[in-house]
Amino acid sequence: QVQLVESGGGLVQAGGSLRLSCAASGRTFSNADMGWFRQTPGKEREFVAAISRSGGNTFYADSVKGRFTISRDSANNTVYLQMNSLQPEDTAVYYCAARYYSGNHHLPQEYDYWGQGTQVTVSS
Repeated sequence: QVQLVESGGGLVQAGGSLRLSCAASGRTFSNADMGWFRQTPGKEREFVAAISRSGGNTFYADSVKGRFTISRDSANNTVYLQMNSLQPEDTAVYYCAARYYSGNHHLPQEYDYWGQGTQVTVSS
């Protein structure tokens, strides 16, 4: 089993920044590809970013490319999402996810474990 706990969400004005953290415990963190997804009411969970288990490969949704950066700290079993130039359309609950088998990094069903989510609200 893997436990994922997100933190760092909050309320920010448009143009501002936030850094989300996801602390992992349980199975070996370094064996997991990690992803960030977001969801708004009435919509499906949406891919935001992913990072390979080695940290050598990162992937981003077009909507966040150039503004968001995903990284991981294996020593502290933590993955981060640095979010800059935030816009009201970035408002959502953000979820951290882990997977231990190969698949499509942008598909939520490919991930095995999920955190409880953290709310990000961007005001205009």
